[in-house]
Amino acid sequence: MMPGNAQLGGVDLAGLLYLTIVLAVLFLPVLLGRRGSPPRRPDSDSDDGWDNGPPEPPGIPPPAPRGGIPLRDAAPARVRLRNHDRLRDRIPARDRRPARAPDREPARR
Repeated sequence: MMPGNAQLGGVDLAGLLYLTIVLAVLFLPVLLGRRGSPPRRPDSDSDDGWDNGPPEPPGIPPPAPRGGIPLRDAAPARVRLRNHDRLRDRIPARDRRPARAPDREPARR
């Protein structure tokens, strides 16, 4: 049985070349991209959070809260939990409905 592709010591050279090209295309931008960015100087008072922008200058009022005023038909909650209590313990139990009387069976005629 003769192999169709050129092989050297049991290694398919065309496949090896293809794999090398694919890996170069994938990793070359990563390696070249690191060299292009200047190193960052660590900021001593930075908290490295998502909102790591410049501080706002004093004297500018904060933006208005989103959502607007409450609606006229909005009702406040019956109970507010301000600790680790359970909601079930804070709401009084509802009265149970009285059981219905069973339907009467018609008398024999």
